[in-house]
Amino acid sequence: MPGAKLGDLVTVIYDGKLETGEVFESSQETGPLKFRIGSGGVMPAFEEGVIGMELDETREIILQPEQAYGPAQEELVHTLPRSTWAPDADIRPGVVVGINMEKDGKEHKIPAMVTNLEGDRVTIDFNHPLAGKKVIFKITMKKIVPYEPETKDAH
Repeated sequence: MPGAKLGDLVTVIYDGKLETGEVFESSQETGPLKFRIGSGGVMPAFEEGVIGMELDETREIILQPEQAYGPAQEELVHTLPRSTWAPDADIRPGVVVGINMEKDGKEHKIPAMVTNLEGDRVTIDFNHPLAGKKVIFKITMKKIVPYEPETKDAH
C-alpha cells in the first residue's frame, strides 16, 4: 500500500513534546487524531510530516517555532495594575486569566498567562504557551483512507 498522500483521510496517534522531553499533548489523553491531509485541520508542518507514512509506521518530526505555534511576540506581553482583577482572584505566575477586550463592538474574553507579580503590577502574556518553542511530534500512522474524488451520477 502506498504511503499517505494529499487528500487522504488519516488517523494517527501521537505525542507532542518539548526539547526538554516534557510532553505537552498526547493522543493517549485526547484519543487518536483523524484528519484529511491538506484540509488545514492541523498545522501545515504536521500534515507535511505524515505525507508518505505507511500503516503502522512511526516517525518523529521536529518543528521550529515558526512551523508550530509561532515566535513569541514581545508586544503581546503587558503589565497591568493588580486592581484589574477582583481582590480575591487567584493571580500568581502560571495562572491563566481571562481579560475582557472589545473588538468590532463586542466583548471577548481573551486568555493570558500571568508571568510575573511584583507589588501591584501584574505581567501577563497573550502569546500561545508554546510560542517561541521548538516542538517534537512522535507520530504513528494507524489508518489511511485513500482520497476518492466525488463523481457525479452519470444518469
